[in-house]
Amino acid sequence: MVWVLVIVIAVLLCAVIWLVLRQRRSAQLREGFGPEYDRTLEEHGDQRAAESELRERVQRRREYDIRELEPQARERYAARWRDTQARFVDQPASTLADADALVNEVMRERGYPVDDFETQAADVSVDHPGVVEHYRQAHAVRASDETSTEELREAFVHYRALFGELLGDDQETTRPERVEEVS
Repeated sequence: MVWVLVIVIAVLLCAVIWLVLRQRRSAQLREGFGPEYDRTLEEHGDQRAAESELRERVQRRREYDIRELEPQARERYAARWRDTQARFVDQPASTLADADALVNEVMRERGYPVDDFETQAADVSVDHPGVVEHYRQAHAVRASDETSTEELREAFVHYRALFGELLGDDQETTRPERVEEVS
């Protein structure tokens, strides 16, 4: 009888430990991915499947050689961004395409694969979960056949958010330079 009680307690203890560890993993994924966790959960409709996908993303990301940009490359890309941004007023659709291309270049140089948009977005979500939704929204506008100038502007702002994160700056380098008045 005592052995049965010991076995039951051991099984219950193992179950409690398993549940605590599962909840901790879920909390870590939720905290690490932020809104991307909720988006993935909504997409799958099942917590176990969503968390499995997020863990696969993390594992796939570990296989990449993601690196920071050299200071010269950062400045070169920032200058190109400012040039692209300056052209937006006159050519919003083509500059949106240029912004997308520039984001892809930076991603490629940093070591992210850029072959497929969905994989790109998933991979970026591991390191930049706060801005991956910007990337998805910008991409959706770019893929649309009919967009207003305001939608193009919003998409450009979304690209800028991701671009600033990829550059690893505080986005000051992606903003237009200020003209200071000389007194």
